[in-house]
Amino acid sequence: MQQTSVSPVFVGRGSEITELTDALRRAGTGSPQAVLVGGEAGVGKTRLLEEFLERAAAQGAVTTLGSCLEVGAEGLPYAPLAAALRRLHRSFGPELEAAAAGSESHLALLLSELGEVDGEPNDEYSRARLFEHTARLFERLGAERTLVLAVEDLHWADRSTRELLAFLVRTLHRSRVLLVATYRTDDLHRRHPLRPFLAELERLRTVQRLELARFGRREVAAQLAGILGTAAPDRQLVDRIHRRSEGNPFFVEELATAFEDGFGAGLTDSLRDILLVRVEGLDEEAQRVVRIAAEGGSHVEHALLAAVLDDEEALIEALRVAVGANILRPDSEGEGYRFRHALVREAVSDDLLPGERHRINRKFALAVEAQPQLVPGDALAARLANYWYHAHDPARALPTALDAARAARRRNAFAEQLGMLERALELWDLVSEEVLAHTRPYDWAETYPPGSRDHDAADEDCDRIQLEDVLAEAVVAARRSGDRERGLSLAKRGIRLVDEVEHPVRAAWFRINRARMLGSLRRSGDEEEIAHAHRLVEHLPPSAVQAEVFALSANSAMLKTPGPEHVELAERAIRIAQEVGAHSVEVHARMTLGGLRYDVQGDAEGGLAELAGAVERARLLGVPDLLLRGINNLASMQRGLGRPEAAVRLAREGLEFADGNGLLRNIGAILTGNLVEALTDLGRVREATEVLAGYESTSLTGTHAEFLDRMRGDLAVLAGDLATAATMLAQARAANRIGQVQHSVPISRLAIRIAALGGRPLEARDELLAALVEDGRTGNESDVYPLLAEAAAVEADSRGLPQAEAGRPGALAAIAGAAAELRPRAPLHHGWARLLEAELARAEGTDTPREWAAAVEALRPTGLPYPLALALLRAGEAEVQAGRREAGAELLREAAELAAVRDDRPLGGQIAALAERAGLSLAPAERAAAVPAQAAGDSFNLTPRERDVLRLLARGWTNRQIAEELYISPKTASVHVSNILGKLAVGGRGEAAALAHRLRLFPDDLAPSGR
Repeated sequence: MQQTSVSPVFVGRGSEITELTDALRRAGTGSPQAVLVGGEAGVGKTRLLEEFLERAAAQGAVTTLGSCLEVGAEGLPYAPLAAALRRLHRSFGPELEAAAAGSESHLALLLSELGEVDGEPNDEYSRARLFEHTARLFERLGAERTLVLAVEDLHWADRSTRELLAFLVRTLHRSRVLLVATYRTDDLHRRHPLRPFLAELERLRTVQRLELARFGRREVAAQLAGILGTAAPDRQLVDRIHRRSEGNPFFVEELATAFEDGFGAGLTDSLRDILLVRVEGLDEEAQRVVRIAAEGGSHVEHALLAAVLDDEEALIEALRVAVGANILRPDSEGEGYRFRHALVREAVSDDLLPGERHRINRKFALAVEAQPQLVPGDALAARLANYWYHAHDPARALPTALDAARAARRRNAFAEQLGMLERALELWDLVSEEVLAHTRPYDWAETYPPGSRDHDAADEDCDRIQLEDVLAEAVVAARRSGDRERGLSLAKRGIRLVDEVEHPVRAAWFRINRARMLGSLRRSGDEEEIAHAHRLVEHLPPSAVQAEVFALSANSAMLKTPGPEHVELAERAIRIAQEVGAHSVEVHARMTLGGLRYDVQGDAEGGLAELAGAVERARLLGVPDLLLRGINNLASMQRGLGRPEAAVRLAREGLEFADGNGLLRNIGAILTGNLVEALTDLGRVREATEVLAGYESTSLTGTHAEFLDRMRGDLAVLAGDLATAATMLAQARAANRIGQVQHSVPISRLAIRIAALGGRPLEARDELLAALVEDGRTGNESDVYPLLAEAAAVEADSRGLPQAEAGRPGALAAIAGAAAELRPRAPLHHGWARLLEAELARAEGTDTPREWAAAVEALRPTGLPYPLALALLRAGEAEVQAGRREAGAELLREAAELAAVRDDRPLGGQIAALAERAGLSLAPAERAAAVPAQAAGDSFNLTPRERDVLRLLARGWTNRQIAEELYISPKTASVHVSNILGKLAVGGRGEAAALAHRLRLFPDDLAPSGR
């Protein structure tokens, strides 16, 4: 038997071992860790992992290992987790079963030894529950001692495996778990799906990324010394091998082995030749076995090889030679073999003749069909499909691909389901009608009406799956896997394939699904697709698709420009859904109807009742996504009506329910945003900040990025951090849904506040006018009224500012016109309306204490600190200007208290500045002693000359104009301006001028004197 040894010593990697050991130590303290080890093929990732696992086990840790398998375009769903759990079960059976108690039916998807899989629906929510139960299992296993979970070859991981690993990394808390995963960096092309996965995880505090570099000459020399069994290998040999291998440890081994066998180191530059040298040195029988094993996959079972080769005695002898030559190695479970390096298997497979490769794969397929027990049950469908595909036998490959797709869906592996369905689409035209007649029937694609329904029960084709049925399954798989670009393409293909005249319902289904993809991708065309689908089904008999089209059409309008006709459409969708038994569609339509009753009909209580009823229906149906949609919408509606306490309760309920059902990734962002917004309304800003930070720490991804970014911006404004606020504004705008007022108006409001506080009133005006271009403001009074009131305040603060005068009448007219379109539906809306009226009067210079008192009176019952504090500030200012200083002081004190409760630094600063200028104390009345009112600018310690300069600067004059007016040099004027900017703590001339006007530092000099 031929025997060649790899290096018996572990070379280099001291810093990497130290990093892994440190991570193990941190994990042992109850802080879960993850280490991602990358490197090119052959650089020594596996050897490093083996060395570390040995050391970890020696320190008392429990270790387990699973490898991703290369089968087709991506690996088998959850393969490494299943292998790792199987290995744990063999070593720690009772402990693992105890940890899995209560979750057996879910975890059986990964480890069949735990029992039968439950019969729950196979959708994205059951997958989320699988993720939750898996995380719970590892938390329990790591409760008492450190657990090291190692995953090899992550570059071959299927999407489901990647998402499950990411879920574990994010959700494991306070458990002693260390996850170590290896991957090939040279396989990560620009569009490789592992790239965004690594980038996402790398941002987490508990994740560390190591990349193994190639060996230097010293390490190559040490490696060669171990391989050749000499203390000092020949220097020239070291130089040659180091140069030829470029420090890749695997290539070093290959070249050293070739040297020992007399081939020397001067091999061809072709990597394939280097990899095949050792294989070609085997005897013919061993080479034959290696070639066959290469087609079995990255891992092949011994029993399967025996079935393919027939002569087990000859097989064992050939395997012994291949293992001895370090080409194959037994797997960790002792049931099969894998190549020592995947590059060898690839090279062997690529070296096969086309007919030879087809024949070998056919043998594997036939063996698995004859004895399915030869491969794990969870891998059977995918393995069989891949063997027949590479055997170039479309008649067998297509049916098995369809079967594998169905199996993947039932395991919630939607990306793998999509891959198999696309393979079936590729093969469809290559098979005969007879083959198609014996494929599996249509599986499932939500409300889609399968082609089999076009045939009578007596028709022999009544159960036959049609091409458009496969497309429909693929469309849903694409959407659920998040590949909306592919889903868009598949839906378009379905539209082209289906005859609208002959099959209008099916055509409509494809169009509304294309609309969903377009909406998710933020692209135009979704409304046109929905309208087209509406025309197709409008006059047809009732169906689930018809109800879904009507419900989606009404919902789309609700988010944009709803009208009375959309209320009727939602009601019609409900009636049809009831008639055909489409219960989920009915609940969706009822939720939409609740929103429309509020937005269109102005019936706040009726909308609340409709929506609350839909929530209860969703509870009875047991459909988590429906229930969470209802809870979320109900929380949003309650907040819009000025009832943030109810919104807080609902949002917390939704978050708790989502967490318990593994759905935080799907809807956690919008629920968190609603909770943060409601807490901010209540003045509980610190709590809101903590909630937002807590969600950020989970690093859960999902939709509604613009919502959370906007809330981060709002909180930054309250803290006076305008730079962060501007950054968050830019991010929110980049992710904003086009045309949805519920998102765009609050973002515009944030932009106006940032511009105003930054002393840029013209920019704030531009933001307002751009926001008013959008339609659909009716029904969004809770967002639009504050936008208009704050924009009017900017116009009032800049009254008298020369550069702001030209467009002021148009801006004020636009604000008044927009306000006239609104319909107050709650006390909060009426309060904002009174505040807006007073700000418009202030902008014209005609406001009176009576108007501000009316705003305060209207807002006080709401109990919300922000609009009330703003009204109290303006009311106090009006009283002071009217000579009623004590009354003004009382109002300002109350305003200051509310601003402090809300941690509103900008507003608190305005209140304090006004009180200081007026010589009023903000201390309680019994301790307040009036101080003389200060001259303009005294509160900022401006000198008389600086006050003169500021007065002219506020008129918009240049340094040269100021110098001419005051008989000083332009340089001296520039020095005064710099001192003024510093004392006012502003960033520029425009901001200083805006501050002077806003604080009325020169009330008798508002009109420009013209230069």
